[in-house]
Amino acid sequence: MSQALSRRQFFTVAGGVAAAGLAGTTWAGAAEPSASLGRPGATSVRAALAALGRRSLRAPGSLPDPSLPAGSDALPAIEHIVVLMLENHSYDNLLGMLGRRPGERPRGDGFTIGRDGRPTATNPYADGRIQHAFHMPTTCQLASTPSQEWTASHVAYDGGKNDGFVRAPIGYGSSETVGGVAMGYWTGDDLPFTYALASHFPIGDRWFCSVLGQTDPNRRYLIAATSAGMIDDIGTGPGNFIPDGSLPEPANGTIFDLFEEHGISWQNYVESYPTGATPELYPSDDGAFEASNHTTLQQFFADAADGKLPAFSLIDPNYATQSQENPQNMVVGERLLAEVVKAVGDSKHWRSTLFVLMYDEHGGYYDHVPPPPALAPDSIAPMTQPGQSAYDGFARYGFRVPSVVVSPYAKPDHVSHVVYDHTSVLAMLERKWNLPALTYRDANANDLLDFLDLAAMRRGVPTFPRLPKLPRSSYGPATLACTKDGPGVIPPPGSVSG
Repeated sequence: MSQALSRRQFFTVAGGVAAAGLAGTTWAGAAEPSASLGRPGATSVRAALAALGRRSLRAPGSLPDPSLPAGSDALPAIEHIVVLMLENHSYDNLLGMLGRRPGERPRGDGFTIGRDGRPTATNPYADGRIQHAFHMPTTCQLASTPSQEWTASHVAYDGGKNDGFVRAPIGYGSSETVGGVAMGYWTGDDLPFTYALASHFPIGDRWFCSVLGQTDPNRRYLIAATSAGMIDDIGTGPGNFIPDGSLPEPANGTIFDLFEEHGISWQNYVESYPTGATPELYPSDDGAFEASNHTTLQQFFADAADGKLPAFSLIDPNYATQSQENPQNMVVGERLLAEVVKAVGDSKHWRSTLFVLMYDEHGGYYDHVPPPPALAPDSIAPMTQPGQSAYDGFARYGFRVPSVVVSPYAKPDHVSHVVYDHTSVLAMLERKWNLPALTYRDANANDLLDFLDLAAMRRGVPTFPRLPKLPRSSYGPATLACTKDGPGVIPPPGSVSG
């Protein structure tokens, strides 16, 4: 998400505006997605279910365990779930080199390495030149590109060839293209804590963002399993400007409605309220909840230390400095990640906590795995700009993003190849408390149980009795220098051929 805070400032205006609702839509009456307006018909429903490893379709409003009352605690060993969603990096961009240095065992579906020890991944320019994947010269990023806007993301996808990252426009109707920066990546030398965390704890190498688009719609999926038609960030198009009332609220509410209904404690630990609070992306629905369920980011560390974490914690960092979005220095966000993980590990709650890290979307950076078909969450079509294509609508995931699950019952040395998206977090929350699904997407999403050793959990014998010793972030004078000196030459000399 570019210019994140300026966009999030719309939330204060949006909070007083009731977006158009979906009158008459009920839990029981939710229709199966149709084939029109980019919503999946019978064939694409089967394809989406197959990608998830499923054969049958669950409906919104249904319970994970129909034999139990809604609100029942189905996973009592997990008492606290903490979620941190950072920003704008693909799997290959961040973890593509995991376990791929000489002498290491490859971990996860990252880059293919050539005889020269470098990734073989490439993308063509429009003039036929070839941009090779390259190690970023510093931990800083360019200020303007890459782009993850709706059109740019679909050009990058290119019908499944994933060869349009370099030549994608930076925005709909723009003649400026992303360029070679899209093929940059970092390694464990740059991000030692991130790589160590992803080496000790289970990762998912098929965690896709929910939309082939920007931050705001993807974060809407995290809390409501739908973007309600939004395809790009607030203010980037007529259909994405919340204060004008053009975007409906979610027909079945958000996860916070379910928490409130069933007495489940939650807290948003937010650096900038309300301009940086994810629940404010549905201001009419969640504004009142958020007003009474937010506190400072620093309070998270105090609550973790004092054993006062709620059942669900959502962490909203400083989106100008700590989220790892361009043009930020990556080490600042990694230091926050290290602090959060250490707080969880040192907490009195460690034995009963599940921490989930993921990124909202790919940020315009290259990934080699084509996003599979997805279930459209509801009957709302993408709200495109005039003349802009709807492509597959919401019937396709976005690109892969990094994900790590940290828990005392996490499977050591595990890579989950199960298909996930951000609604998998909702599926896990719904599994934990047997809550009704909000849309078709979370009703059928895979929850996070494949990351956990369920037998160890049943026995009460943790696989990680304590947090392993992890290296510090590379935050320091050397890596902070590029914040003033610039990110270096991107793409570097010698990385283009033809």
